[in-house]
Amino acid sequence: MRPVRHRYVDPLDAIWSAMARGFGLRVSRSSEVYASTDGRGELVLGAPETLDADDCLAQMIFHELCHACVEAPEGLARTDWGLDNVGAGDVVREHACLRLQATLADRFGLREVLAPTTDFRAFYDALPADALAGDDEDVQLARAALVRIALPPFAPHVLRGLELTRRVLDAVAEAEASEADTTSERELQPLHRTIRRAP
Repeated sequence: MRPVRHRYVDPLDAIWSAMARGFGLRVSRSSEVYASTDGRGELVLGAPETLDADDCLAQMIFHELCHACVEAPEGLARTDWGLDNVGAGDVVREHACLRLQATLADRFGLREVLAPTTDFRAFYDALPADALAGDDEDVQLARAALVRIALPPFAPHVLRGLELTRRVLDAVAEAEASEADTTSERELQPLHRTIRRAP
């Protein structure tokens, strides 16, 4: 039996794991949780076998960084960013996170690629083209977070992660454009095919 000296890492996983490290998070995987942070730099995300087919580590890290930005600065040192992810008490703050997530992803044509796959997906999918339209509390929270995203500790990591994600997916699209598509209509279509033209 040959010795195995390396392991394969998905390129988008590698990008977003690096962005998380730059932000100050250590990412690990567990079958015991979907997503949890201890407030001391440890972010635990669901193991691959516990996730849906349209989940990916990149999307999950991006989502958690958006949560962190909405809850900053106080929430950065709190378990689960200071949110109660069991009850309904923090729905407004979850909605703010999703508005921020959609707004940032839209800049790179990645709103669907990096969409959340939790029970809040229906809210996310129903967001208008301008996810920050209106003046509700969640919109105000998301607008404040959008300012913070351009500042440390979020900058340059979140926007850099989105930029690099777009580059990788553009390369995939270029490769696919030159070859015949053999995907069956009965198969789930690859998530990367939901990229849109960036504004």
